[in-house]
Order: sequence, then C-alpha cells, then structure tokens
Amino acid sequence: MGTGTPEPEGATGAEGSGDVDYRFTLANERTFLAWVRTALALLAGAVAVLHLLPLEWSEATRTAVGLLLALLAGVITVYAPLRWVRVQRAMSRGAPLKLSLLPLITTFAVALVSLLVLFGNLL
Repeated sequence: MGTGTPEPEGATGAEGSGDVDYRFTLANERTFLAWVRTALALLAGAVAVLHLLPLEWSEATRTAVGLLLALLAGVITVYAPLRWVRVQRAMSRGAPLKLSLLPLITTFAVALVSLLVLFGNLL
C-alpha cells in the first residue's frame, strides 16, 4: 500500500485463504534446518563423549551421557519434520501456532551435559 512495489502473489496472508507468504514458508524451512543442525550437533557431542573426551569417568557414566545426547538427537530428528508440517498447515489455515516444550527440554539437557563435562574435568 503506497510503497510502489507490487506484493508477491500470496503475500497478503489473508486469514484462511490457503495462500502463505513465501517468506513465512522459507522461514519455516530455515527453522526446520536449524532443528536438523541441532540434532547433528547433539549427535556429534554424543560421539565426543563416548569416544573422544579424556574424562576419567566410569564407563556407565560416559555411556549414559552419550546415550542421552544421542536420544535427544533422535527425538529432534523425528520432531523437526513433524513440526515443519504442523506449522505449514497452521499458516495455510491462518490458525495460531502451538508452543513446543522441545526447545526448553533441549536447553536443559545441553546445560546438564555441559555441567557434567565441566565437573568431570574439575574432579
């Protein structure tokens, strides 16, 4: 309106029209890829804990932390495409997005592992 530049097709985002502004679709894809990168980083962390960190931990502790990271990576890998589809459908219907607990869970898990590695090196 008054900018002198035409809006891309579907950029109006009329509620329930089914047309989603391509910028929102691309943002949704970037978020999906960020979740995949997070899962990959957690998996790399699991490999590091299981095979590379020179901690004097018992085998059970090392395995538990490594499996926690690998499990979280697996959960995120399953979650990412499901969330992408759910958000895309909500945007096309003009419906509100539901909050997810997974970012909070991921934050606490990474903080816990960070503390374990820090204290594992100090003790």
